[in-house]
Amino acid sequence: MFEKNLADTSANLVNQTSQAADQAIKATQHMASNAVDRIMDTSHQLRVKADHASENTVNYIKHEPIKSILIAAATGAALMALISLISGSRSRH
Repeated sequence: MFEKNLADTSANLVNQTSQAADQAIKATQHMASNAVDRIMDTSHQLRVKADHASENTVNYIKHEPIKSILIAAATGAALMALISLISGSRSRH
C-alpha cells in the first residue's frame, strides 16, 4: 500500500513538473515571438525613416546644389580638423 502511494505521488510530481516545464516553454516562446515582432516593427520604422531622409537629401541637393557642395566641403574640413586634433594629441602622449 505504501509503495503504491509512493508511486502515485511520484507520478503526480512527474506530471506536475512536466506541465510546469510545458508552461515555461510556451511562455518563453510567446515572449520570444513578441520580441521578434517588436524588432520587425522597429526595423520597418527605421527603414521608412531612412528612406524619407534619403529622399529629403536628394531633393535638397537638386534644389540647392551650391549650398550642398559648400556644406559637404565644410563638413569634410571640420572632420579633418577633428581627426588632426585627435591624432596630434595621441602622438604627444
